[in-house]
Amino acid sequence: MITGDDDEKWLAAAIAAVKQNAFYMQRAIDSNNLKDALKFSAQMLSELRTSKLSPHKYYELYMRVSDELRSLEFFFKEETGRGCSIAELYELVQHAGNILPRLYLLCTIGSVYIKSNEITATDILKDLVEMCRAVQHPLRGLFLRSYLAQVTRDKLPSIGSELEGEADAHMDALEFVLQNFTEMNKLWVRMQHQGPNREKEKREKERNELRDLVGKNLHVLSQLEGVDLGIYRDTVLPRILEQVVNCKDELAQCYLMDCIIQVFPDDFHLQTLDVLLGACPQLQPSVDIKMVLSGLMERLSNYAASSVEALPNFLQVDAFSKLNYAIGKVVEAQVDLPASGSVSLYLFLLKFTLHVHSDRLHYVDQVLGSCVSQLSATGKLCDDKASKQIVAFLSAPLEKYNDVVTILKLTNYPRVMEYLDHETNKAMAIIIIQSILKNKTHIATADEVDALFELIKGLIKDFDGTTDSEVDEEDFQEEQNSVARLVHMLYNDDPEEMAKIISRVRKHILTGGPKRLPLTIPPLVFSALKLIRRLRGGDGNPFGDDTSATPKRILQLLNETVEVLSDVSASELALRLYLQCAQAANDCELEAVASEFFTKSYLLYEEEISDSKAQVTALRLIIGTLQRMRVFNVENRDTLTHKATGYSARLLKKPDQCRAVYECAHLFWADECENLKDGERVVLCLKRAQRIADAVQQMANASRGTSSTGSVALYVELLNKYLYFLEKGNPQVTGDIIQSLAELIRSETKKVESGAGSFISSTLRYMEFQRQQQDGGMSEKYQNIKMEWFE
Repeated sequence: MITGDDDEKWLAAAIAAVKQNAFYMQRAIDSNNLKDALKFSAQMLSELRTSKLSPHKYYELYMRVSDELRSLEFFFKEETGRGCSIAELYELVQHAGNILPRLYLLCTIGSVYIKSNEITATDILKDLVEMCRAVQHPLRGLFLRSYLAQVTRDKLPSIGSELEGEADAHMDALEFVLQNFTEMNKLWVRMQHQGPNREKEKREKERNELRDLVGKNLHVLSQLEGVDLGIYRDTVLPRILEQVVNCKDELAQCYLMDCIIQVFPDDFHLQTLDVLLGACPQLQPSVDIKMVLSGLMERLSNYAASSVEALPNFLQVDAFSKLNYAIGKVVEAQVDLPASGSVSLYLFLLKFTLHVHSDRLHYVDQVLGSCVSQLSATGKLCDDKASKQIVAFLSAPLEKYNDVVTILKLTNYPRVMEYLDHETNKAMAIIIIQSILKNKTHIATADEVDALFELIKGLIKDFDGTTDSEVDEEDFQEEQNSVARLVHMLYNDDPEEMAKIISRVRKHILTGGPKRLPLTIPPLVFSALKLIRRLRGGDGNPFGDDTSATPKRILQLLNETVEVLSDVSASELALRLYLQCAQAANDCELEAVASEFFTKSYLLYEEEISDSKAQVTALRLIIGTLQRMRVFNVENRDTLTHKATGYSARLLKKPDQCRAVYECAHLFWADECENLKDGERVVLCLKRAQRIADAVQQMANASRGTSSTGSVALYVELLNKYLYFLEKGNPQVTGDIIQSLAELIRSETKKVESGAGSFISSTLRYMEFQRQQQDGGMSEKYQNIKMEWFE
């Protein structure tokens, strides 16, 4: 085994020998001594016969020698100028003792011979390329042929060059390069077998460093004048691919396929696509075919983007179908290709399609369908890498079109999503929703809603045996909030179609389970209420009574929907939504429907809401909603009002009772409705609230022996309620009542330093301000209240 130190030592010795012989060769050149120049140049070239150096070090030695040979080539040119026969020189160098120095000298003099025009370039090139077969050592032969390619590169008889020669001379040049390429590739491939198996990985690394020596031949081919599409299709490409396929070497196949794609013109690739793609299934299974095909499709995509005139050519040669077929054949041929590999191939095809044929949606759907066909044997993907590839695959059309409605037209899109595991499916669903929200995409038909919710069903319901309890709570909340925001993006100006949308959304959302429903039903309800307001604002229902888009039918649907919440322990939310629906029924003058909603609200309050704080909140909502209801007749309103006041009196804490009872006073007074102004019952409510506040005061005195600051605050709140109804014109609220309550507040505040002092001061300042108004209206109402105690 060669060590690094040995390698350096041998290289140093070889370079020293090269320098010494190069010195003597140069001295012979300077003295025009041809014999010595050939002698020392042959000795210098003999250093390249070594088998001790690694390819990397051999490359360094080769570069040193090739630099010195330039001066020898120049010397040969001068010799021919001084009358020396170039043909004789060509024969003379063939007397060198060793084959390797002899062939290097032959290549050097051969390049001069071609330039002399004493013989056709074709004859010399054929002679040189054939004689180089004599060196079959992989490393030495590879560098020899590299030197041949180097010295003849600018001397090929291509069209337009000074060495053009006969009409078919460019074909001879082509044949020379192809033959040299073939032999170099064979030598390069054989390098992998030079040495023990334990060093194979090292040899492959060294081979990889030398790949450009072989690839330069393809670059020369691409630059040859006269190599048109016909020659490329009929001669160049078949010969190159034959060598690529037959070498059966992973490294060579991968590199050379990439070289072909990179060095030859785009239109050549497009016109010979079937030939190039036909070689792909014949490559070794270990070849990274993804890199090859992705490079090809990227090159073609850039070609299409840079030239509008090229687009018809893509359709003419049916590039998409050929690529799709070729990828299918590759996947079929490489039975060990993992799912991530096949998905990656179709991802590259999809990106190509979106770049070149974005207007042909059926092409995009066809790629999705091909991917589904390949995944059908795998079932759900458990490979994280494959799942990420699927997400990228599905995200590509979203990013291109920025329109989920377009995606919904792809019939195979949901079929691809079926292969994702539950978590990845949810992640993809969130990406879809984010696209809708970002681009403000409006889903406008019921069929689109069905298709969309089929895509995001991973967020809508559980499947694959998973449950909500397995999900992080914060993540779950964020997911369902995304669904809630999505509901508001579903809209159609046509009320009938909008009603269908709401019905379809309801069908999907109700499958969500007890943990999701409290988060997803509210946006559905408010979307439906928005539709009801639109219908109420129009000139009646334009569709007649037989359609679903009537306020009554929508409210009946909401009644059934909200009822589900009470079954999943979300009673407080259900009560709030019932009251919202009751308000909508009131606006639409549907008394029976509004009564039904209030009845259910009361049942929930009585049977399901037991927490004292929740009861207070719920009761305030009930009172506030009932106060705005105008649709009820006297009997129904009295019944509902009586129940609300009854609930108020039964609250657990006395201060809560007091506040709820004085809030009930609003139920007997409505500014805009004269028949809902019962001043006497307003005062009765306020007096009842004051009695409860008195009871709070008495309990405080009994337990602590002093006045309660909390009861004083209740008195001040009551005073403000009296002032409110005084200003609203309630004749039953008199100055004496207010004066009496104010005196009570003053007496209580003398007993203890009240925490409600600022509240009291603000109220009294307001009263004094109203007394001093000059408009005459409000001031008169406050004149009957004596303010001497204010000081």
